[in-house]
Amino acid sequence: MFVVFLRFSGNKDQAGHLMDDHKAWLNRGFDDGVFALVGSLQSNSGGGIIAHNVSLEDLQNRVNDDPLVAENVVCAEIFEISPPMIDERLNFLRA
Repeated sequence: MFVVFLRFSGNKDQAGHLMDDHKAWLNRGFDDGVFALVGSLQSNSGGGIIAHNVSLEDLQNRVNDDPLVAENVVCAEIFEISPPMIDERLNFLRA
């Protein structure tokens, strides 16, 4: 399982005209069964994604295809989590 943080860079003012393409990119992530959750970071500093069913390399490639990443509107950080304990309701997130 992975947590992806997309933090706004100095080009934040460019986000508006890329938002429709970014939302389409997010929808593809859900359609492909890779994204389990997306949301905004508080203080309007970017966004976060929980991803699963994907390798780190494939996720890095997918994140690089995000229009906001490609246009340097956000900087992406990917963290891999290997939880030794997980609530049974979230077992679908296990690797």
